Amino acid sequence: MQIQLIKREVCLAIGLVVLLLGSMSISTGSYPPMVVVESGSMMHDRESGSLGVIDPGDLVLVMDPDRVNIITFAEATEVGGENEGYESHGMPGDVIIFRKNGGTDTPVIHRALLKVIPNEGGGWDVPGTEILGAESITIELDYPCFHGSNNLRIEEWVPEHGGYITTGDNKWSNGCQYDQISLKDENGNMVQPIKEEWVIGVASMEIPWIGAVKLSASGTSGQVPPSSWSSLGLLVASIIAIPVLFEMVNDRVKSAYLKGSEEE
Repeated sequence: MQIQLIKREVCLAIGLVVLLLGSMSISTGSYPPMVVVESGSMMHDRESGSLGVIDPGDLVLVMDPDRVNIITFAEATEVGGENEGYESHGMPGDVIIFRKNGGTDTPVIHRALLKVIPNEGGGWDVPGTEILGAESITIELDYPCFHGSNNLRIEEWVPEHGGYITTGDNKWSNGCQYDQISLKDENGNMVQPIKEEWVIGVASMEIPWIGAVKLSASGTSGQVPPSSWSSLGLLVASIIAIPVLFEMVNDRVKSAYLKGSEEE
């Protein structure tokens, strides 16, 4: 009887996991529907993790890029623009998950700063800015840098092709530069503008701390903030304690009911 009970519970647990993953895949249009953040390139707090932003050990829901309209930082900060004020994960613009130069190494999760589009008459357009048909891209974004008071600036940059220009939110590491002049792929080549077909998904809802378990098991937990481990411990303790407390309350209610019945 005990063995049958265990088998039933295991089958129920597996069924719930499959149902959950299936539902999430259907709603996001992607598989796997979630990714674990492994690096600190998107952190906003240098010492500890923050709710609402993407930290190491967080799980991030991945939306199929065909289901959403990717809004860049430039579009979200355009004064009077239709996307002015749009934010995702603590800053203007969307965060995308992409493969560097379409390669096979670990995908990167960074913010889309702007998008360069070939102009029919020659040169490049940048939606959300006044740049139209430019031979090279020069622009200063309202994106504060750690060193000094200057904003992130792109200077006389000539794209290899159209696509997204990206960077991490962590201003202490790579937030003052963009990936297309600072990030290399698995073959040592500089990352080019992110083509649409290189975009795996768009970062949606964040589930904090849970992914730290996976990083710990794979030996890559070094970047997980100490506060995330503490929060994860409290979460696990709460999950364990709630059923126990419920049983205790339930037993007391039953005891009080039985005692009252006996007195009658």
